[in-house]
Order: sequence, then C-alpha cells, then structure tokens
Amino acid sequence: MDIMTTPHIAISQEVAGGKPRIAGHRITVQDIIIWHERMGLSADEIASDHGLTLADVYAALTYYYDHRQEIDEAILADESYVAELRKRIKSKLSGKIGG
Repeated sequence: MDIMTTPHIAISQEVAGGKPRIAGHRITVQDIIIWHERMGLSADEIASDHGLTLADVYAALTYYYDHRQEIDEAILADESYVAELRKRIKSKLSGKIGG
C-alpha cells in the first residue's frame, strides 16, 4: 500500500525499496536529484525524457529540499555500495578494452 506524501510523491515498501518516488512510477526522488543536480538536466528535460509532468519533477525537487539530509545519505549509501561491488567483482570487459 502506498503512503502518499503529496499528490505527486509516494512511498511504499513494495516499490523502489521504500524510497520516495514519483507516484505511479518507479522513478525515485533520488533519481530526479542526480539527473538535475549532478548531471545538469533541466526540469523540462527530465520530464520529457521520462514521461513525467513538470509538476512531478518540481514535486520531487521540493521533497528533496524538505528532506535533503535523508536523500543525500541515501545517495552516499548507494554510491558506497556500488564502489564496494566494483572492488569485489572484476569487470569481464576490463581485459578486452584496448586489446
């Protein structure tokens, strides 16, 4: 069951691991923030690239600024997890590139 935080943002344990997301989508607030803040995509680009409304994107940005520490910690935790996996699992492509 979804817990609606706003008309545009939903949280449920069954979808996206309980991370806040765009209602009706699997796109998380965290995804929106990475695309906007780190990749430099505009709200218009994010909306058109992912089938969202501008209201969805701006709701995600608003949610982020209201819960910034929590979302930033989740981003760091995910980055740490990926970095650890990369250390433990060797790429099958690394020996083939340039060779």
